[in-house]
Amino acid sequence: MPDIRLTKIELKRQKDNLKRFRRYLPTLYIKQQLLQTELGRINEALDILKNSEKKLIGNVIPWQALFCENANLERKVRVEEILIGSDHIAGVDIPVLKSITLKTAFYDVLTTPLWVDTAVSVLQALVELRIKVSFLAEQKRLLFEELTITSQRVNLFEKIKIPEARNAIHRINVYLGDLETVAAGWARMAKKRI
Repeated sequence: MPDIRLTKIELKRQKDNLKRFRRYLPTLYIKQQLLQTELGRINEALDILKNSEKKLIGNVIPWQALFCENANLERKVRVEEILIGSDHIAGVDIPVLKSITLKTAFYDVLTTPLWVDTAVSVLQALVELRIKVSFLAEQKRLLFEELTITSQRVNLFEKIKIPEARNAIHRINVYLGDLETVAAGWARMAKKRI
């Protein structure tokens, strides 16, 4: 704890600090709870998307041997446009996925194998899922960083600043009380001498 001056001015400053810390702490608690709630919501959404991706890949496994045929699937689906918005959650600007536009390359139905139609639709769904997962992962990263900072601030106020201010107020009050007692004693002694 830093050295404090044992004066009435310092006492007022410490009381003001304590009052400010106590007023700010509930706001930090609310922000911390809001961030935790949002992180929980994002984690649930990520789990749902990852399960969808596993299910989609699981549906492809029975006919994965067909992929050895040369059908140039990587060129059949491409991302044309991704619209990104932003949202403000508890003081954090996070990117929000508005829409995804995928474009399917033209291919001749007569010369390509039959399974390519299904593979293209699976690829489109898989690309869309992975883009959504990447956006949710970025949101999670940003919110987790802010939650870490907010938790550090809560701990700073709870465990350091408020106890320091209380201790300083107590020390100053004791010192000023002792000065008043000494002054009263000196006044009595001076009165007796007069």
